[in-house]
Amino acid sequence: MMQKVLLVTCIFLIAVTGCKKTETAPPGKTIEEPTLVIGLIPEEQIFDQVERYTPLANYLSKKVGAKITLKVLSRYGNIINNFVSMGLDGAFFGSFTYTLAHARLGVEVLARPENVDGVSTYHGLILVRKDSGIHTVKDMTGKRFAFVDKATTAGYLLALDYFYKNGIRDYKGYLKEAYFTGTHEDAIQDVLDRKADIGVAKNTIYKRLGKENPTITKELVVLEKSPDVPENGLAVKKDLDVSIKKRLKEALLGMHDDPEGATVLKNFGAKRFIETTDRDYEPVIAYAKVIGLNLSTYDYMNE
Repeated sequence: MMQKVLLVTCIFLIAVTGCKKTETAPPGKTIEEPTLVIGLIPEEQIFDQVERYTPLANYLSKKVGAKITLKVLSRYGNIINNFVSMGLDGAFFGSFTYTLAHARLGVEVLARPENVDGVSTYHGLILVRKDSGIHTVKDMTGKRFAFVDKATTAGYLLALDYFYKNGIRDYKGYLKEAYFTGTHEDAIQDVLDRKADIGVAKNTIYKRLGKENPTITKELVVLEKSPDVPENGLAVKKDLDVSIKKRLKEALLGMHDDPEGATVLKNFGAKRFIETTDRDYEPVIAYAKVIGLNLSTYDYMNE
């Protein structure tokens, strides 16, 4: 009888406490939380990038239960070249770098920010000084052109498409000089400082810099703009732990409903994060096809 009582008691305790084994660290040891390495493209100066993304990384670390560290790449293409070699678990990809990385590495996009105006896209701009005398592609003959990087939509594809549509296949021979600045900020500044006659840049960076320095919008003029494409979104490697991937996505999409998250978003310059899928990048794919660019073989290294 006593054995039956003990058996019933044990069954009851198992039912109450659950059958899942609780992981405990051996005496004197602690269980290390996983670490996620997230890459950042250098669309702004490195210190500006780190300052903007660090509070977001800290917030997500607490919500996901994994320590998130940031790695700012020296150039756009490095985020594809070094994704595996540097052990990146994810990255905030630009629209073109994501399209390339998805085609070559199979990365999966989770979410992207929506700004305070409710916009979650950006476009590229071709810029000149108002006093440059440049109004059309014909005026660009023998001029200096500041690109950002070959792995950008706003900082390269726009200009490539612009020349292509105007019958120019060899822009290097058409221009006096063509070079890559590495950041949108530098491309804008070079045009303002007359180091370049023409430049391309992301409209959101142009708008922000214009607020900080009104001379920019006073002295520069927009000649052409690209189609709207998704804002920089967080994408992760295809074999990332499913539970971590789920927590990351849920944390991002729920930030605006959390007081702490809302504060982080405000400082980040966003209203919320929205769900993003491969369909959102169809304009980039279409843009590349127009100029005959093959995503699988495209050489995105700057010359």
